Amino acid sequence: MRSVVTERETAAVERANDSGRPPVVFVHGLWLLASSWQRWCELYERNGFVAVAPGWPDDPATVEEALADPEVFAHKMVQGVTDHFLDCIRALERPPVVIGHSFGGLIAQKIAGEGVAAATVSIDGAPFRGVLPLPPESLKSARPVLGDLGNRKRAVTLTFEQFRFGWANHLDEAEARELYETYHVPASGAPLFQAATANLNPFTEAKADYRTPARGPLLIIAGVGDNTAPPAIQKAAFARQAKNPGVTEYVEIPDRGHSLVIDHG
Repeated sequence: MRSVVTERETAAVERANDSGRPPVVFVHGLWLLASSWQRWCELYERNGFVAVAPGWPDDPATVEEALADPEVFAHKMVQGVTDHFLDCIRALERPPVVIGHSFGGLIAQKIAGEGVAAATVSIDGAPFRGVLPLPPESLKSARPVLGDLGNRKRAVTLTFEQFRFGWANHLDEAEARELYETYHVPASGAPLFQAATANLNPFTEAKADYRTPARGPLLIIAGVGDNTAPPAIQKAAFARQAKNPGVTEYVEIPDRGHSLVIDHG
C-alpha cells in the first residue's frame, strides 16, 4: 500500500505550519474514520494547539461512503498506515504531540519509536511484539475477525451486538446504537492478524522501538472496562515502554470501555 497524502491532509499540515502553534496529530484505529476525532480537535484548538487528524491511506471521507464501498478498507496493514502518518508528520515544521487510540495507539507508539514526536499518548492501544497477555474478553472481541482466516484479505463490518461487546459495554443501548450508526465503518482484518501473531513472527510489523532515547515522553491510558484492549494489555505495554530512558506513565480510567474516545465521557 503506497502512502499518498491527500489534499485535505496537506491543507491541514500547511495550516498547522502557518499557525505557529504546537501541533497535535490524532491517529484513529480500526472501525473509525479520522472524523471521529472532531470533538478532540476542537478541544485542543480551544486550548492553544493546532490539530491534524490524517486518515488511513485511501479512507473514504464519510461514513456513508465507507458503508457503500466496504472493500476499500481491505489489505491495509500496520506499517503502511504508520508510514502514511509519518509522511504527514515529517511535513510538519515542529514535532507534534501524537495521540492514538486502539490500533492508532500502537501506531502512535511506532511513531514515537521513530523519534519524531514531542510526546505521545496511547489510549487502549493494540498489542505489539513483546506484549504477551491475551485476556479472554479481548479474544472474544477479536473473534469476528480472527475466527475466519479469509478475513486477512477482507474488510470486516461488526454487527451491533459485536460492537456493543467490544466497544460500548459500559454504555446504555441508546448511546451504543447512536455511536454505532454515527461512527462505525468496516475495517481491514489484516492488522488484527498481525497483532495476534506478533510474538510468533520476528519480522512482524506489529512492533514498536521502545528503547530509542529519542522516543520522548509517553503516556499509556487504559479504560478499566475495555473488552477489546483491556488493562492487562496496557500494563504489559507499559512494562516494555518503561525500559525507555524517557518519562513513561500509565493511567487507568474506571468504568470506561473501548468507546471512551467517542462516547459521552
